Formats: sequence, C-alpha cells, structure tokens
Amino acid sequence: MPLPEPKWDDRGLVPAIVQDADRGTVLMLAWMNHDAWRLTNETGIVHFWSRSRQALWKKGETSGHVLRVSEVRIDCDHDAVLVRARPDGPTCHTGATACFFHRDGGDDDDGAPAAHIVDRLAAVIAARKAAVGARSYTRSLLDGGLPKILGKIAEEHGELAAELTAPTIDPHKVVHETADLLFHVMVGLAACDVPVADVWQELGRRFGVSGLDEKAARAPKA
Repeated sequence: MPLPEPKWDDRGLVPAIVQDADRGTVLMLAWMNHDAWRLTNETGIVHFWSRSRQALWKKGETSGHVLRVSEVRIDCDHDAVLVRARPDGPTCHTGATACFFHRDGGDDDDGAPAAHIVDRLAAVIAARKAAVGARSYTRSLLDGGLPKILGKIAEEHGELAAELTAPTIDPHKVVHETADLLFHVMVGLAACDVPVADVWQELGRRFGVSGLDEKAARAPKA
C-alpha cells in the first residue's frame, strides 16, 4: 500500500522530522510542501521548503551533506512526517552532527549520542591509515599487519575477561579495558577495509530479532 499524502496545513506545509536511520539520533526539523514531499520520495534525497526564502531546497545542496532516505513515515493523524535517513556528514549548518545540541544548563554538545564517538574514532583511525610514514601507535599497529593487531585484540580481550571475573568488580577498570578492546577491534576493521557503519547497520538489522532465531537462521542446513 502506498504511503498516504500528508495533511497539509493552511500554508500547504507539514513538519518533517529527520532521524538517523542507523543510530536513532534526531537530526533536524524542517518543513515540506507537496513538491518537497514528492522529490524526497522520488529521488531518495531529502528535500524541504524554506519558509524564510520561500523556496524549495535540497538538504546539503551547497555543503554536500545530503540526507539519503532510508524510510519515510507519517504519524497517526497524517499531519507530521518522519524521515529516517543516512547523513553524508554533519546535518546542522553549524557543523554539528544534529541541530538539537543546546542542553539544559547551557552546556552544549554537537547533538550526537555517545555512540557517535565511535564514528569519530573510526575517522581518526582511517586518517592514520592514510598517513603513510607518519608516527603514531595506530600506524604502528597497521604497519604490523593482522598478526600484530590480532595479538593486541587477544591481549585486550584477556584483560577485560580478567576484570569481569575479578572477585570484586571495579567498574572503572571494566570500562577502561572495554574501551581498549573496542579500539583494537576497530583498528582490525580498518586494516580489512570494513566500515564501522556496516557494523551499526548489522546491529540495526538484528534489533528486535530473537538471538535464538538469528542463530538458527545462520546455521548451516543439513
């Protein structure tokens, strides 16, 4: 069944919320008119109507940070739109990940959830990989190849396991060792050219699926 058209207000507009399809972050709120709605659905790139300029605009048309549509939904009253999208870079014109970065108490962040730090770390690892000849710990791991990286992953796994099974668990040490293990796993992904975003998408695919069902589906057939 095709998605019903929104109920336009007296200006011919409907509010459109954009959510990161992989992380669930609310990225921005803008307005759509009929043309923006049509182009968003036809092109797979989010379009809006600018009330200040009274003009149609494609998000990211000047910055290159377009929003690629994953799914479009309408609320129960058909008077609000939810677009689940994958952003090509920061969504906010300020350079922040999301537009909602003002917090109670005046302590702003960039609008990203804590998990977004993983994406930033992945970008740093990728930069270290590209910087041939540069000196850094990450570069030394990459230069050592998979044997060295896998050795560190095994070492960090052992240290985390030791903390998790300690007679008295120290949460700080558990967090520290988990971070070490995650970092070295990410270096391993980078060495094999596997994007972290693919891991996010796989976790998203599994969300809401029974682990038992997932394992059964992947088991070899007799």
